[in-house]
Amino acid sequence: MSTVGTSSVAVELARAVRDGELDLPLPGAGRTAQRWRALAAVARVDPVLGRMAEAHTDALAILAELGGPPPEPGQVWGVWAAEPPQPVLTATRDGDGGWILEGVKPWCSGASSSTHALVTARVGEMRPLFAVDLGHPGVSPVPDTWPAVGMAASDSGSVAFDAVEAVQVGPDDGYLHRPGFWHGAIGVAAAWFGGACGVADALAARAGRADAHQLAHLGAVSAALAGARWSLEQAAAEVDADPARDVQATAMAVRAVVEAAATLTLDRVGRALGAGPLCSDAAHAARVADLTVYLRQSHAERDLAELGRVGVPLWS
Repeated sequence: MSTVGTSSVAVELARAVRDGELDLPLPGAGRTAQRWRALAAVARVDPVLGRMAEAHTDALAILAELGGPPPEPGQVWGVWAAEPPQPVLTATRDGDGGWILEGVKPWCSGASSSTHALVTARVGEMRPLFAVDLGHPGVSPVPDTWPAVGMAASDSGSVAFDAVEAVQVGPDDGYLHRPGFWHGAIGVAAAWFGGACGVADALAARAGRADAHQLAHLGAVSAALAGARWSLEQAAAEVDADPARDVQATAMAVRAVVEAAATLTLDRVGRALGAGPLCSDAAHAARVADLTVYLRQSHAERDLAELGRVGVPLWS
């Protein structure tokens, strides 16, 4: 993929889908490392495009794992599964045994550009997953709900649903309680990794004329990103060796490793290069802003506490 401006992300994503560039191996099918390297490569060019590509490819993996309706060529999918207390999206049965969605869903990446989405909705205490054709007249993005600077082009605002027909995908608890949930979580980390590599590229490009302090920063960044890459590759091997195994602890550890490496990269590249590239290089400044927001898809210390609770001694 060629470098794109953030205003062209939706167009570039649609082109990549149409041209088959995002027809990636499914996780656990023997080529998981290839899948995650491809996501990292897209995010290295543009973290927003990487975030959208990760969501689309994750949706295809979920549909395959849970036996959902097969996607058709050219469809661009999102995964809209955020469940804050408010606003609320509900699902109710219609008279023919189907489902109707009503309400508002927040944090919908590709709100105005996706053609289809996998959406969680409330049915009592459960949160089943539904496939939705976003061309339905009852689907409407809510204006002024994504005033972000970083990840602005991800168009992740709220979407309103008014009597929208939907198809349930998998059992009521299928979205969260499946091996692929954690495979997808590592896929997000692969995109973080690619975004961090893109930020590091600005420092690596100066290596031939760098001073000792800049070289020290570059060395620290190189070590951190190497550790993140090895972590992703080892996780891919584990997933391929036993696709049905619960890899929650592995996934959470990998995400923590990659997040730490990406955070270190943002910090050290900024300290090494100063304000210049942030003020004069639009592509670099956008990468920094976009990756900073994208990393907050992690829940930081809450995720680390959960890893401490569920984790096994991975070093043994």
